[in-house]
Amino acid sequence: MADKRPDKITIAEVAKLAGVSTATAGRVLGGYGYSRQEIKDKVRQASEQLGYRPNLLARGLITGKTMTIGVVAGDIQSPFYASILRGVADVARASGFGVLLTNSDERLDRELEAVQLLREKQVDGLIIAPSDILGSLHLHSAIRDGCPVVTIDRAVINLAADSVTVDNRAASRECISRLIDAGHRRIGMVAELERWEHGDVDAFIRSVERNAVDPTNLFPSWQRLFGYMEAHRSAGLSVDRVLVGRVGVYSAEGARKETQRLLHLPDRPTALFTTDGLMSAAAMEVITTLDLRIPTDLSLICFDDLDWMSFLKPGISAVVQPLIDMGEAAARLILARINGEDGEPQRVALKPAFAERGSIAPPRSL
Repeated sequence: MADKRPDKITIAEVAKLAGVSTATAGRVLGGYGYSRQEIKDKVRQASEQLGYRPNLLARGLITGKTMTIGVVAGDIQSPFYASILRGVADVARASGFGVLLTNSDERLDRELEAVQLLREKQVDGLIIAPSDILGSLHLHSAIRDGCPVVTIDRAVINLAADSVTVDNRAASRECISRLIDAGHRRIGMVAELERWEHGDVDAFIRSVERNAVDPTNLFPSWQRLFGYMEAHRSAGLSVDRVLVGRVGVYSAEGARKETQRLLHLPDRPTALFTTDGLMSAAAMEVITTLDLRIPTDLSLICFDDLDWMSFLKPGISAVVQPLIDMGEAAARLILARINGEDGEPQRVALKPAFAERGSIAPPRSL
């Protein structure tokens, strides 16, 4: 007869070998209740000898925890989310938690499916990059039902959840200020700018000029446009709406079209600011196709630091988001909530770094 598989070994068998009751063995292996250290050592030694594997579902019924964290990423193929997930997984593993990963493709319908799936799996908490920062009723519902939520990259308005973001506004303002200090006055911007409930880019610019926009209640790309405007205002420069390339969706093809539009203007920009990795890669395709030299013909700063940016000569100056730190911070927050920590929602905004690589130069006469 074949040896019994380790996952078929029962607590009763472990208890018998250790010379204790089944209830005592269950307490030791489940990590709940009190047992003397001598008893713990006997049970654990018997468990290892038999190759016992705990039934996590059964443990969850007793402890009320499955020891899992659910993560909903916007795009699991993106290096952005891959790095964040690494930070989440490292902290979760160190605390004995596993991670269940799902993908939303930045679509609300898929996000709803992902959250429902993870809740059906009875995860102990959710870390999510929300595609809806205005409503997100499914996240409000999760919190009411006792499932902690931490949002990453963006915060949902009026949601009683912790959030981990970066200071997009300040980082963008610094980028544009660097270009202005180098002598640039026509600075193009290629950005997603997908959702703003109060109108188009013109309406946004007017609202910012009237101090009628709260930058904390914006998607990251709109926050970066806010910083773009602030840098111009600080330098006493007006914003030329024509130079703001709104792609409207998270699309490489759309980013290429907006970059082409900007670089074919009669009075084209002398510098370009791209607001995320996808926008940057698409813009570089167009710049290469047009045989423009960086920084001689065009200065360039990108938000998000990708590997290829340091491989080029000259390298591309970029905003370096602390992605692993973001994941670690989100994991620590969700674990604290799972363990019963109360208090007001925490808003953690990390400061990104800037990698100067030589893609900025004074504008030349066109």
